[in-house]
Amino acid sequence: MGPLYSPCGRLVGRGPTSGEFGWAVETLRAAAEHAATLGLTLAVEPLNRFETYFLNCAEQAVTLVDQVRQPNLGILYDTFHANIEEKDPVGAIAVEGSRIVHVHISENDRSTPGAGHVPWPETFAALRATGYDGWLTVEAFGRALPEVAAATSIWRDMLEGEDVLARKTAGFIRSGWGA
Repeated sequence: MGPLYSPCGRLVGRGPTSGEFGWAVETLRAAAEHAATLGLTLAVEPLNRFETYFLNCAEQAVTLVDQVRQPNLGILYDTFHANIEEKDPVGAIAVEGSRIVHVHISENDRSTPGAGHVPWPETFAALRATGYDGWLTVEAFGRALPEVAAATSIWRDMLEGEDVLARKTAGFIRSGWGA
């Protein structure tokens, strides 16, 4: 899962060309066909425009997945990226609908979920409305790994610590999903 369609951080000063989109469809179809022989599901993740030029929003992800036409290729919905790119981050969940096969729970600043301004009750309700019943995994970044911190542009302490993040997020997800 993730940006399977393009290198992260590659910015070319324009959006994807029709040729590039076609290559992504062709390549992802072949990858999904192979993954199916192994019983695997793949998920493409729209990233914000500061991390990729290729796939930034729900409509683009839906178009890509629908053109690939493989039942084991879906979308990874990430609350952080949706918060940046979508006019309506919660509404994007309905756009992606049953194509969502994985979810990253991330705060608007990539810190501990619940500590920012992502509309969590509405997000959980929208995911439930699609019938989603998969993993809700935290994706938050701190400075413990300098290479990852640099790649994700984390220049200040965002977390109280990874163990605190894990405990708080586990409780937050259980509470939010169960509400």
